[in-house]
Amino acid sequence: MSAVIETSPLLSDILAAIKPIDGLKAEAFAVLEQLGLPGNKSEEYKFTPITRTLEKNFNFATKNSASELKSTESFAIPGVDAHTLVFVNGVFVEELSRYNQTDLKITPTSGKESGFGTIADFKSDALVAWNTAAWTSGISIEVKANTSVSKPVVLHYIHDTSKGEIKSFTRNIIRLGKSSSLTVIEKQDTFGDQAGFSNIVTEGFVEENAALNLFSLQADKGKRFHFGQTSIWQARDSRVNSFMLTLDGKLIRNNLQLILDGEGIESHMDGLYILQGDTLADNHTVVDHRKPHANSNELYKGIMDDNAKGVFNGKIYVRPDAQKTNAFQSNRNILLSDKATVNTKPQLEIWADDVKCSHGCTTGQLDEEAMFYLQARGIDKVTARAMMLYAFAGEVLDKIDSEPLKNYFDSLISERLHKNF
Repeated sequence: MSAVIETSPLLSDILAAIKPIDGLKAEAFAVLEQLGLPGNKSEEYKFTPITRTLEKNFNFATKNSASELKSTESFAIPGVDAHTLVFVNGVFVEELSRYNQTDLKITPTSGKESGFGTIADFKSDALVAWNTAAWTSGISIEVKANTSVSKPVVLHYIHDTSKGEIKSFTRNIIRLGKSSSLTVIEKQDTFGDQAGFSNIVTEGFVEENAALNLFSLQADKGKRFHFGQTSIWQARDSRVNSFMLTLDGKLIRNNLQLILDGEGIESHMDGLYILQGDTLADNHTVVDHRKPHANSNELYKGIMDDNAKGVFNGKIYVRPDAQKTNAFQSNRNILLSDKATVNTKPQLEIWADDVKCSHGCTTGQLDEEAMFYLQARGIDKVTARAMMLYAFAGEVLDKIDSEPLKNYFDSLISERLHKNF
């Protein structure tokens, strides 16, 4: 499908703000210039008017204000002992970060890393092309073969909008050697009254028999507008577990792509979005089965209240060589108000004949009979409602193995469901 070019002045400001470049950045710049930004008729952004929203809220001809942030303790995840890599307004800040390189190698992204720019496809998505042309900072994480990193790595993205709007572009790459393991936690925070836009692209390479656990938390109470693309390539017998929790933000777009390029692979993609106010959260996922005897499971759940809007688009591709594939996908949603909406589109494309695949979606409201049952036993309506919603959300939460992280997510979800719903 050909791109729909956005002809507003926004694109001109964006192109003018990107410094003179060469190599891959120059190629991405040319692609962005050719594609334009996604407009109203763009199928991939049909329910997420990201171009119009950015045009209304940002001036890309201006530069970011400097931040005077001295400490990140108030933003830390309680009880989680981790290597912490801090980005302030999109720039990696060594002084605020805490990590050692005993089990892993952490260096600033150079753009010359093996595999850089090869799986996050900037030729088909203008937002990825924008990042590839404009990124200013990032981190490269490498884990050697046969190494299990005991502490998780937290990628902490902080926007300081106290002096003005912020636009940030971050590029990361993660490489796991054979039979290694790593847990990565992404967290976003904003302080200040102005708006912030982040464009983060992460590419991951998980070699044979390696395991990557990826957690993403979006509970940013500031005026956060976000685009994220995470693309992960998997070799044979590797394992990837991903968990996405979205609670706050103005407009959030999460793209998650897994490329299963070997036999014996296990991939799990789980997500939970609990939205209120006028938050819009859009989750686009792609699972690409390229080789036989691999398994993928995907479960995304959403709860929407007020004027909140949820979007889910999940694609599963089973290539001709991917016989004996098991691929399952499910998206379930609850709407708590007449104004809340969800647009869901599970997709399944199969070119192999010996597979087990399924996909589906449901959208509904709370069970009134169950509510009556709980109230009849002395439970007040607010508590009964929160209990039912927590039970709905718990199926996804139960899949988290880390107790400190699970407890933290649990506390955020419980607080949201009891106080705000």
